[in-house]
Amino acid sequence: MKINRRNMLGMTLASAASVASAPKVARSNDLSTPTIHIPSKPTVRVLGTHVTLQEDLRVRAEADLGIKLEFSPGGSAEVLHKASTRPETFDLYEQWSNSIRVLWQAGAIQPIERNRIRYWDEINPLTRVGKLTPKAKIGAGDAPNKLLFIQPDGSLGGSATDHVTFLPYVHNVDSFGYDAAVVPRGEPFETESWGWLLDERWAGRVAIVNEPTIGLFDLALAVQAKGLAEFKDIGALTESDLEKLFGILERYRRKGHFRGTWSSVPASVDLMSRGEAVIESMFSPAVFDLTGRGIDCVYASPKEGYRAWHGVMCLSSRTTGMVKDAAYEYMSWWLSGWPGAFIARQGYYISNPQRSREELSEAEWDYWYQGKPAAEDLKGTSGKTVVRKGQQRDGGSYVKRFSNVAVWNTVMKTYETSLRHWNEFLSG
Repeated sequence: MKINRRNMLGMTLASAASVASAPKVARSNDLSTPTIHIPSKPTVRVLGTHVTLQEDLRVRAEADLGIKLEFSPGGSAEVLHKASTRPETFDLYEQWSNSIRVLWQAGAIQPIERNRIRYWDEINPLTRVGKLTPKAKIGAGDAPNKLLFIQPDGSLGGSATDHVTFLPYVHNVDSFGYDAAVVPRGEPFETESWGWLLDERWAGRVAIVNEPTIGLFDLALAVQAKGLAEFKDIGALTESDLEKLFGILERYRRKGHFRGTWSSVPASVDLMSRGEAVIESMFSPAVFDLTGRGIDCVYASPKEGYRAWHGVMCLSSRTTGMVKDAAYEYMSWWLSGWPGAFIARQGYYISNPQRSREELSEAEWDYWYQGKPAAEDLKGTSGKTVVRKGQQRDGGSYVKRFSNVAVWNTVMKTYETSLRHWNEFLSG
């Protein structure tokens, strides 16, 4: 049965409010009408990045759920450090699956009861088994199914249990964006290559995302694609691999190859819109922001495969009571249809797409999920036209894009070493 989103709070939050925190009734001496003191709306503090902590989402969720939300967006490395060291400062954490091991080992998050997540049974196989179709490549590194379920011994694994580390919701495949007015347009999956990031023609105009568990893989894929080094397992680089990788990158840095790094989607948009970068690591919303501004930004479909990521929503180990109930409602809200449709318009996918299909027009569904040419101009989340009639999504359909994953965002066993190399690379 489909549930009215505006009545969703009635399942968990309202029942808790009526039983655990029943309104207090006070009567005056003259026996007038009772005065009812209703508890204030619970406030859920959400720590994460600009990817999902958007004002339109906050406003809609508050209206649908009757709760208060405080969004605290920041750079990915910044918010991960805060979440892992100060769990008392947030109730929900939104980022990527590569943060799970750090948060779990730090005791910063608590198990999520999957039977409290409405629509759990609608979640598709990508998170549960690691791929959408039997023939799809899972990709190197930490596919989300390896991190989802909490095993009886407290470890993380892919065997289904009643407790999970995160809510599976937003996800996508990433690559790099390039300005086709400067960089010659390539053929998806045929000539477009991660190696383009190290092409000397673009020296001084290349930017990378400032995140060692993301930008590092972009550069490792680029080095391998250029034939400068070969890594046995790109999702589990050894200390020797890292020495080799950063030795090569240091030579490029000394020659001024890199324009710089960015830590937020708006910053990546600014770099290309000002012409400072013509090719760079990029997230999907930045591509559609740039095309909405009239810049011919192409989101590459590298022949080597994408770098994939999966969004995670985690519950702080310090969150309890009414706030915890409200946090569960907010998590379920993300799978209720409208949020998935909203983020589809900036190029992201949701874990139960069929429910969001009801909130998308046929033209939108065909373009964003099916990879078909747009039957009409399509607007993005800002209201600007981001897709022109006849255009086809870079990389094609949801299934095709997720069938070509080279590596997942991953916190490797050599994370501490990679972090030291990364910081030295940036500060050099």
